Amino acid sequence: MLELVAAPTNSSANGDRVVAVVDRVTLGYGANVVVRDASFTVERGRLTALIGPNGAGKTTLLHALAGLVAPRSGAVHVRSSLAYVLQVVAQNEALPVTVREVVTMGRYADRGLWGRLRASDREAVQEAMDRLDVADLAQEHVRDLSVGQRQRVLVAQGLAQQAEVLLVDEPLSGLDLPSRQRILEVLAAEEAEGRAVVLTTHDLGEAASADRVVLVGGGVVVAGLPEEVLTAGRLETAYAGRIVRLDGVASLLDDSAHHHTAAHVHPSAHVHPSARRRK
Repeated sequence: MLELVAAPTNSSANGDRVVAVVDRVTLGYGANVVVRDASFTVERGRLTALIGPNGAGKTTLLHALAGLVAPRSGAVHVRSSLAYVLQVVAQNEALPVTVREVVTMGRYADRGLWGRLRASDREAVQEAMDRLDVADLAQEHVRDLSVGQRQRVLVAQGLAQQAEVLLVDEPLSGLDLPSRQRILEVLAAEEAEGRAVVLTTHDLGEAASADRVVLVGGGVVVAGLPEEVLTAGRLETAYAGRIVRLDGVASLLDDSAHHHTAAHVHPSAHVHPSARRRK
């Protein structure tokens, strides 16, 4: 089993920054247990990356934070408003919904499905579209957009909610470079504004640049600083055979369902401190 290294929840240094707590949570579907005894915290002004192999429970943890999956044991405490951006999927070709309509759905939590939009709601929708560079597509049907454009629309919908915690499931997987860059810039800006961002990823580089990392694998969660979590030994345990060693350097091979790129990981501390931002 992996060692549990949970971020502290009551230290004076960061206790007032904590906006969500996952406390010894076990999650599953039917007879299948996906995550066991998981503990970590989410802090405002920080990006937390969830990384692990396919089926390890990354998305399930996001569902638990969003209140979509009830823990079998343990508890999830969310202390701030929350928005959940799902991974882009194939759109229903029979549903002619426009970009503006999709982003406007982000205001429904505040106004209700039939609630009358106020000027502030329309401003929030327009600002979110502007930030994700989709304002010029406002009247286009989402079904006609590229994958990258669709993902930017979904992120804009999340921003329109103006929540303090933003959950984002695989926001960069399979996207074109301009879309990846725009989304990364927006997420960084959300952090700078003091909001908490939690994203799932299969990319070690993305995880290494986060402020906190949650490694999901083997039914246990390891959480902490990137250099504490993304070591060769822990990755080998979590990825069960997807690690190869060449000349003393460990390389992580991505899941078969994703592109096969190798990220080099040193046996003890895989990322030089200067390679990630510090806060």
